[in-house]
Amino acid sequence: MTEPSRLVVAITGASGAQYGIHALTALRAFPDVETHLVMTRSARAVITAETGLSPADVADLADVRYSDNDLGATIASGSFRTDGMLVAPCSIKTLSGIANCYDDSLVIRAADVMLKERRRLVLLVRETPLRARHLELMSALTREGAVIMPPVPAFYPRPESVEDIVAHTVGRALDLFGIETGIPRWTGRPDG
Repeated sequence: MTEPSRLVVAITGASGAQYGIHALTALRAFPDVETHLVMTRSARAVITAETGLSPADVADLADVRYSDNDLGATIASGSFRTDGMLVAPCSIKTLSGIANCYDDSLVIRAADVMLKERRRLVLLVRETPLRARHLELMSALTREGAVIMPPVPAFYPRPESVEDIVAHTVGRALDLFGIETGIPRWTGRPDG
């Protein structure tokens, strides 16, 4: 018997909760992908401030939900198999916790599990400008197998709205897990 495909989605307190929300919404189109959601306390505040949704609305988008304080949750163990984890957005605090193995929250512990089990970990790091230590932490995590993917917009698809930009970025992030969402693809220069 095969296990369901499982993807952990974490939303942290950086600006850009829309990325995590859009990922959960997009993944609903894939009934074979079971979503496991963790939101930090700060994420709940950002969701309220930046979107027309409540944290409860966002939680309802996931198949399974956890408290960030629940270090005994299934996703805190390497024996619970998943296909990886998307942290969207990823705050510098979370990035630092992951890089320094400071497992005091479920988001950080679950990310640590992804790295130790050699599973895909994608971090949509939301900070600018970056200082040297930020870059060092990102470099250290990249060496350990994490994918650092700041949500930098692409303009070749000619986005007409913020939602278009978010959808394309999330589509590119989900590509890293082998999930095709139908985003516009670069087809080459028109003259060449």
